[in-house]
Amino acid sequence: MLGPTGTINLPYNSWIVQFATSWFLPPWLAYTLAGLVVLGIVVNDVTRARRRAKAGLSTGPVSLIVLKAIVIAIVAAAAITWLATNRGVAVSFLLFIVLVAVMASALTRTRWGRWIYAVGGNVEAARRAGINVKAIYISALMVGTVLASLGGLMLAARLTAASISTGGGTTNLVAIAAAVIGGTSLFGGRGSAWSALLGIVVIQSIFNGLTLLSLDSDVQFMVTGAVLLLAVIIDSLSRRSRATHGTA
Repeated sequence: MLGPTGTINLPYNSWIVQFATSWFLPPWLAYTLAGLVVLGIVVNDVTRARRRAKAGLSTGPVSLIVLKAIVIAIVAAAAITWLATNRGVAVSFLLFIVLVAVMASALTRTRWGRWIYAVGGNVEAARRAGINVKAIYISALMVGTVLASLGGLMLAARLTAASISTGGGTTNLVAIAAAVIGGTSLFGGRGSAWSALLGIVVIQSIFNGLTLLSLDSDVQFMVTGAVLLLAVIIDSLSRRSRATHGTA
């Protein structure tokens, strides 16, 4: 498919290239979507608080829900305002946020998501609880493969080309580091889609900073590896502490 040169160029006027590089939301639509998201978060938090109150469980103060909504609204408005000074919010970025939200909901609000955490936490306990461990493994790999394929399409669209080396380099390192830095345990059973997004922000900030300092690629690899190693050490120590206290 890549031909004798090992490279294929994508036409710039193709819809996928335009989607990844040239489609941006107008500011009014970006502000509207951000407002709807904040409203949805408030409704979700209030509904959850009411359910917990009916079940006799503790609920957080209403002021915390309001404060959370205000902080998210301010951050979203500031980001949209800053991006509007150039071309605006990219549609591809909106797709990325939607995918993160869908996966976060699937992991926390569905039986499949709870089974994912159960299998990751203790395979034998999950099997004895009646969970089809093999089906969970297969479904998790299928979802990961679909998302990786979509990421590959977006990468090729942004580069307007695909080659044998596309997706190489630090791609795997960055993907693993983003998840671990965000709090996902390499030992399984802990983590979330939103925390992985936070890890992406951290790792890309490190990469951008090292690039602006004009450091060599080997230095970038070492710094990224050191950050990943630190995150793994913290994860291992926290897991050992939880095991000691019977909360692992």
